[in-house]
Amino acid sequence: MAKKKKIAVIFGTRPDTIKLAPIILELKKRTAHFKVVTIATAQHRQMLDQVLEVFKIKPDHDLNIMEPRQTLATITKNTIEALDGILEMEKPDLVLVQGDTTTTFVGSLAAFFRHIPVGHVEAGLRTNNKAHPFPEEINRRLTSCIADLHFAPTSAARRALLREHVDPRSVFVTGNSVIDALNISVKARYRFSREDLNKIVAMQRRILLITMHRRENLGEPMRGAAMAIRRLASMFPDCEVIFPVHLNPRVREVVYPVLSRIPNVHLVEPMDYSGFVNLMAKSYLILTDSGGVQEEGPALGKPVLVLREVTERPEAVEYGTAKLVGLNEEKIVNTARKLMENSRAYNEMARATNPYGDGRAARRTVGIIIRYFGLSRALVKEFRPGISV
Repeated sequence: MAKKKKIAVIFGTRPDTIKLAPIILELKKRTAHFKVVTIATAQHRQMLDQVLEVFKIKPDHDLNIMEPRQTLATITKNTIEALDGILEMEKPDLVLVQGDTTTTFVGSLAAFFRHIPVGHVEAGLRTNNKAHPFPEEINRRLTSCIADLHFAPTSAARRALLREHVDPRSVFVTGNSVIDALNISVKARYRFSREDLNKIVAMQRRILLITMHRRENLGEPMRGAAMAIRRLASMFPDCEVIFPVHLNPRVREVVYPVLSRIPNVHLVEPMDYSGFVNLMAKSYLILTDSGGVQEEGPALGKPVLVLREVTERPEAVEYGTAKLVGLNEEKIVNTARKLMENSRAYNEMARATNPYGDGRAARRTVGIIIRYFGLSRALVKEFRPGISV
């Protein structure tokens, strides 16, 4: 029997942990093939811990690098120093990173310095604008320069990598593991820890779910979106607007003056992952600048209005499950109003094909890693949007 391969999985924020969790769980099923080492940088402490609890994952190494008022430079410095020591000690055969966080780039760089192969989950997302989103676009590109295995969520992401001359033999279309995570977490009879949310859901009124947090949207651009939400709440007093407000003070100083004290607008504290995805499942319409929500909403059949000028997830727009509306007050109001008033327009978005997968991305990813190490010759089916595999 071939020697077990040690796989180090590095994560640091809520989004990358959500998408790596199904892969970690799938790797841990394959005890004949793998020893799994989980490494949390804790770039984001509280939100990371909530996700780990949902998926029952306890990190083997917790670097706990988060500091008050940390900058991208301090995150980078603290992460690479801590990771280097862990990788020297563990000597993994492969490092897995996910997405576009600073932890992702620095984790791949630390592995490269130690001559350890890197697998990049959710590879190939691009806006082709290094400032949008910042710093995520550059984190993705730099990670792609280092990675040995590229797990692209869609065919469009694969094509983006091939345009950058990535070896096609190293690129695999798997679907997005966020769908795997949703399938684990969304429950038909979910009960929220907040009783006010249970009461709102029980009213069976249409719910508009809002999230905003991106760095490039802070300040005056975000105020435009907040004003649009205020107008929509007034136009549709029979709906309930729920806005989990990010902890960033620059978000709160815009949102609270515009949206507080409106009867059908509920400004709530950030929600844990399980509560948030179950609230998405019960929502009517989602307005967001989040990348992950652009994938999760379509999987739940919820139209998504993207509060950004560009997106690295163009598939949702192309397939009709999402619309780019930017931060312009009038465009947001007019687009949302049409979906609220026109059931045909709404249903066209709600019923459009979800381009992000069938909930088997983790299984495909692990199968590819097995083949990479020559542990099995079994073929791994490629995922293509709209095709059952």
